[in-house]
Formats: sequence, structure tokens, C-alpha cells
Amino acid sequence: MDIRTVTVIGANGTMGCNISGIFASFGEAKVYMVCRNIEDAKKAREKAKISVRAEAIGKNLIPRTYEDLEECLAESDLIFESVKEDIEIKKDVYNRIIKYIKPNTIIGTGTSGLSINELSECFDESLRPYFLGIHMYNPPYYMTLCEVIPSKYTDLKILKEVKEYLKSNLLRKVVEVKDEPAFMGNRIGFQFINDALQYAELYKDNGGIDYIDAILGPFTGRNMPPLMTSDFVGLDVHQAIVDNIYNNTMDYAHETFKMPDFALKLISKQKLGKKSGCGLYQTIINSDGTRTYKVYDISSNSYRSKENYIFPFAKQMINEFKIGNYKSAFKKLIENNSIEANICIQFMLKYVIYSISTAKSIGENIYSADDVMANGFNWVPPLAVVDAFGGVQNFIMIANKKLPKEFLSQIDITTLMQDVPQSKYDYRPFFKAK
Repeated sequence: MDIRTVTVIGANGTMGCNISGIFASFGEAKVYMVCRNIEDAKKAREKAKISVRAEAIGKNLIPRTYEDLEECLAESDLIFESVKEDIEIKKDVYNRIIKYIKPNTIIGTGTSGLSINELSECFDESLRPYFLGIHMYNPPYYMTLCEVIPSKYTDLKILKEVKEYLKSNLLRKVVEVKDEPAFMGNRIGFQFINDALQYAELYKDNGGIDYIDAILGPFTGRNMPPLMTSDFVGLDVHQAIVDNIYNNTMDYAHETFKMPDFALKLISKQKLGKKSGCGLYQTIINSDGTRTYKVYDISSNSYRSKENYIFPFAKQMINEFKIGNYKSAFKKLIENNSIEANICIQFMLKYVIYSISTAKSIGENIYSADDVMANGFNWVPPLAVVDAFGGVQNFIMIANKKLPKEFLSQIDITTLMQDVPQSKYDYRPFFKAK
């Protein structure tokens, strides 16, 4: 597939800007960066160069506005839509561009979870075979995952060529997934994150937000604790993802996608996280340049100093990781019966079970969940967790011992885990000694 010219619509957004840089640098394409005004487009151009650490690609990035769409699309081999995650706004953009699209042009949407089938029906029958979802993760320079989502109309030959282009030219880790709410990465990731948010409310008298994050810290296989991740992404974005899943799916984990009341109250007050100055966490820069870190206390409905929790099980695991004794670290976790250790291991077990269940229902194969979580979230792949726990049979034994009976009654773990292979990923680099 020869992609020489790309038009990115919505190039001033974080993803639109960064993806423009990917097309221009890795793809060596001319990229029209289309925004509503030229000032935004020029600013986006500078950000795109920084995002891929390549000043030289500036010559490939062309700032444009919506008034220039006819000229841009007439030349483009690929159109990438990256406007706000609102189906009506996307449809409005499609209605605006449809008359300018030349035959055989690839049309990709960067949606993180809206229906590809529904969006494809904005186009006439001649264009639908060329439309598909191309969902990259932020920041794409570091997170190489690209979920490709065909609609029921997508031409299979086009699908194959686009996947090869993304893999060979843009150096993406390509995973094809079915057109399901939030696709795969966000569905698995935000099931974990929202479940943790619910646990923060459940254990609000133990500390709540920072308490749960301390239990599920980097030593459990992710660089950033889950609730800190939500704060980084934005509580409004978090809500949009989980609401979409909650309203449009009905699996055994359905209730874990319901936003707790305290989070909804924060959103209503525009306390959305890092981007708004405060949310679940708050960082205050003092007059002397030092920083004070605070956390929202659910019980008191106010911000307090972030606690430095020290749980014996976590300290033991971290000490074992430091000297490379991974088996001993997981043994200490499994044998510890404290409230915090039980929460930790239950989350790790449930993460694996939901990931494998999701991979089997909407992924290309059993390895799909590993690929999306390793390359889209930088989380330990679920099959690698099974390996860390000593293999499938040990995992089943631990799950039956540690998970609540009401959870075990909802899913047949033995059947689910049947024929689960060893991961292609080494679990050790994902478990951090901190």
C-alpha cells in the first residue's frame, strides 16, 4: 500500500497531533493537519515535531483549515479522522467531507470505542469498503499498539493492506479486534481501573484512593497505579469509556463498569484530574518550587496529604524483585492473608480472567489480550501473570482458593483456562521493585 499523502482532521487534539507526527516520520508521508483555525494548526505542527523528536519532519506537516478540505482530500491516499469522541460530531465531519473523497481512499477513524459499523453507515456504499477503525494509543511514539477494527462492510483485501502498512511502515503492533464497545485494550484496562475506583469507595475508611493505589502499585505489573492512571487520562474520559461499556455490554463483569457516586460528583465540579488541576489527586507547586501531593479523601469530601502506605506483603515482594527472586515474591503474596494482600491478588487474578475472556470473545486469538495490554498500557500481559503464578494449573488452584465464591459462581475458570498457552512475553520486566 502506497500512502504518500494523509489528511488528519482534528489535528490539534492530543491524538490527532501525535498521530500526524507518526505518519510524517515513520510513514514519510505528506500530512495535511486540518484544524478549525490556522493558528491551532500551526501550533499542532510544532507539537507534532516534538512528539516524535524529529524537527526534520516539519517539511512534511502542512497546517490547514476546514476551508481547505476539498484541496487536501483530493490529494490524499488516507484520511484519518481524530475529532472529539462524540458520535454526532464525527457524523457531522463525515457529512462535510464525503463529497470530496476520491475513489479508493482509505478512511480511518481514531475512535477509542464508538461503533465502527454505525460510523461507516455515514458513507455511501462505494466508500464503506475503505472505512475502518485505526485506534492508536497515547503517546503513540512510545505506545506502539494499534487496534484495527473493520466494519461489516470493510473490504478484506483493504483490511489486510492497511494492517501491513501500519505494521511495516508505521511500526505499530497491530491487533485486529471486533467492533465491540471500547474494543479490547480500553475494555480490559478500564474494567481494572473502574473496579479499583469502586474499591476506593468501598474502603474509603481505610484510606480510599491512595490506599487502593498503594495496594496495586508498580510491583503488581504496571508503571502507574490504576487510579493515578485515571487521573492522568481524565475522569471525564474515564466516564465516557465505562459508560459506553456499561450501556452496551452485558457480561459477568457488567457492574464493575458503573462509576461510583463520588467520582461523578468530582466530574460535576469539573475536578477531572491532572488536566484540570485536581481530581482524584492534586499537585500543589509551592512558592519555593517544591511540590505538595494531595489526594481526594472520599469520607471527608476534601483533599488531604497523600499517604505513604507501607504494607508488609508489598515490601516483601519488592525486596524479592530487587534480587530477582520472582517465584519467592509471588509465593509471599499468595501466602499472605492480610486484607491488602488479598485485595492485590484478587485484582491480579480477575485481570487475567477478564482479559482471557475478552480475548476469546472479540480478539484475533488468545494472545490478543497480551499484545494490547503490553503495547497499549505497558501493563504485564495477562498470560504472563499466569506464568508468574506457576502455570495454568497453579493459577486455577490459586483462583479457586483466593477469589470469592460469588465471583467463582459466575464463570467456569477451568473451562476458560483450558488450552491457555504460555505467554510470548517475559513477565519479569513488568514487575517493578518499587
